[in-house]
Amino acid sequence: MMDTALPGAAAPAVRVGESHPSPFVELDRATWARLADQLDQPFDQADVERLRGLGETLSLREVAEVYLPLSRLLGIHVEASGALRRATNDFLGERTGRTPYVIGVAGSVAVGKSTTARVLQEMLRRWPSTPRVELITTDGFLHPNAELRARGIMDRKGFPESYDRRALLRFMADVKSGVPEVSAPVYSHVTYDIVAGERQTVHRPDVLIVEGLNVLAPPRVRADGTAGLSVSDFFDFSVYVDARADWIRQWYVERFMGLRSGAFQDPGAYFHRYAGLSDAEAHATAESIWDAINGPNLVQNVQPTRSRARLVLTKNQQHEVTRVLLRKV
Repeated sequence: MMDTALPGAAAPAVRVGESHPSPFVELDRATWARLADQLDQPFDQADVERLRGLGETLSLREVAEVYLPLSRLLGIHVEASGALRRATNDFLGERTGRTPYVIGVAGSVAVGKSTTARVLQEMLRRWPSTPRVELITTDGFLHPNAELRARGIMDRKGFPESYDRRALLRFMADVKSGVPEVSAPVYSHVTYDIVAGERQTVHRPDVLIVEGLNVLAPPRVRADGTAGLSVSDFFDFSVYVDARADWIRQWYVERFMGLRSGAFQDPGAYFHRYAGLSDAEAHATAESIWDAINGPNLVQNVQPTRSRARLVLTKNQQHEVTRVLLRKV
């Protein structure tokens, strides 16, 4: 088992059964998988093929042993949240309405957080208590490319300053206020830009999954020393998908190589100019993009938020989850 102690955590996580105090319970893959022994597998191979990200090795076994118990744990939390709301209403003599249970999913580019978010969405939809589950990515809140160029930060796309943070916080506040319909901009990974005039509307679901690089970032400190809101202030639960940085770099390069014969072939694609590169040129280009942008963003902004998650999924070099860290209740 690799050493991935959480920076900034109050104490290291410990394995189940150990007596050393820790804010986390650590479960290895086998222990975690046993939690699903009495649960029915709701997926088939077609589901896995549809949800798997490029370059990932998602399997029915991975779904059954990792995501099925996680979806049940989340279902328990959603049900408990509803019971707490009802008890609070009774105590206050109020009748406040239900608001969506919000789950944040964070992690690096190429680590597989998008696949994790999609699998959880499909899993949770199949639990009776959460039939309406919607998913939104924070990519839609990136500033348009024209704005990034005007600010001189096109080469820092994905860094915190490249997002319209105010719009994202407004969106989250509306969701947790129970607004019936809340919309977000739409991002295209083909054109690598915001799609003008297109919106994704969230219709007060049972659960909303918010996936993005920096969703667990702490609040910014204002000039007067006070702190504002952070996106994670609106989360009821959060998941961080973790792996060694050198493995994530390898996965990014492999994904880039695969995209040359896929999305990059589209003449309208932002990265179409890379479609005709030789293997050596493409490999070198992918490495240079990672080393200049995605790698520094991971180290400086994404990985430091890992300790803020309620649950951490740690992957091995084969993209398989080998360990789960769960913050104690």
